[in-house]
Amino acid sequence: MSRRFALFAPAALAGLSLVSACGNGVGNSAAATIDARADATLAEMYSKYPNTRILAQKSSGMLVMPLVTEAGFGLGGGYGRGVLRVDGVTVDYYSAIKGSAGFQIGAQQYAHVLFFMTPAALSNFRRSSGWTVGADAEYVLADKGDGVKADSATLNTPVLVAIFGRAGLLVGATLEGTKYTRIIP
Repeated sequence: MSRRFALFAPAALAGLSLVSACGNGVGNSAAATIDARADATLAEMYSKYPNTRILAQKSSGMLVMPLVTEAGFGLGGGYGRGVLRVDGVTVDYYSAIKGSAGFQIGAQQYAHVLFFMTPAALSNFRRSSGWTVGADAEYVLADKGDGVKADSATLNTPVLVAIFGRAGLLVGATLEGTKYTRIIP
């Protein structure tokens, strides 16, 4: 046994034990928790805004983010986890990360749902390594008490966004600057 082996073997074993302690999330209940929260979020959205059922039926898929938490004081950020559902079945899990800068102070939580109205919009979302909401998205509901727009012009938009269930106070709730990334819960 060489001196080099005797010197580096303990460090290698310590590093290996640290890496092996890192789990990938398989076998925990995080996925079930996210699914249950998504079910509750959809039930709330459908009961408060019945026209969203039409959007859900006509969509190619929906990204349901049950809870996004944002906070800011000059610089701000937000985080949430949710599910991508196609034909009512969960196919993937996603995180949403948001960063912002400017005049802001406060914190808020809200839910949002992205309706992918075309197969191409859904495919683009699923193939991307980190998708952000862009100009092809239209807000149909921003929790201001107005009804959901579900007319023929709205249904031809590739991505529709519904934001609702706000709690807390932070000026504005838009999804610009939000990055969605697939995760293993």
